[in-house]
Amino acid sequence: MDFESDGFRAFASSRRSTRDFLSTPVPDEIIEEIIADGLTSPSWSNTRPIRVAVAKGDVRDRLSEEFLIRWEAIKGARTGWLGKIKAVLKRKGLPTSNWIITRPYHKDFLERTQNQGRDFYSHIGVDRDDDKARNESWARNYDFFGAPVELFVFTHKSLGKYSASDAGLFMQNLILSAHSKGLGTCPQGAVAVWEDAVRKEFDISKNYSLLCGICLGYPSGEKINSFEANRPEPSEIILPERR
Repeated sequence: MDFESDGFRAFASSRRSTRDFLSTPVPDEIIEEIIADGLTSPSWSNTRPIRVAVAKGDVRDRLSEEFLIRWEAIKGARTGWLGKIKAVLKRKGLPTSNWIITRPYHKDFLERTQNQGRDFYSHIGVDRDDDKARNESWARNYDFFGAPVELFVFTHKSLGKYSASDAGLFMQNLILSAHSKGLGTCPQGAVAVWEDAVRKEFDISKNYSLLCGICLGYPSGEKINSFEANRPEPSEIILPERR
């Protein structure tokens, strides 16, 4: 895309979450470049309370295998109380971190997230009542959608929401940098429930906790990558003044 002629808005709005990747490796220098671009973002008192674990090759494959094993043990918990009871009895697969990801959305967000789920599954041809197909679709999170690289973003616990704010700014710059290089990305909360598995592969201070993952690689031509999520108008989020 010609950035100068199309402008920033056209460039930013052309970004999509990629959910099917080619196996083509991403060169180390490109990974370092997009992380460097991420670090051009502002930071709370310039603390930079972020660490990134770059999983590729054998490390990436081991983590994917471990995540898929845990998902297989826990997937029934998504479909009723019997599944939840079985999951508790098995123990294997239960979240070890970031339990908030497993909780229902607040009513303020239900309509938007339900519409997103309906539109997405319709786009990929999965029926609402087809639990098997929906579980298979969700399981792709733990194969990182075939991406050759998974970035795990950690934030410093001491700064709380300010660490998360810094991470969001960093991630958006990184994602747009990747987009400018023809790479696809997909931020993932799904991988944040098993922080202990990532810690086994990387030397991570106990002062940091896992916020999320980001798949990174070259997008395939599969239909799933053409899905366009509904984006709100500015008027939907701008607060009115009190009268």
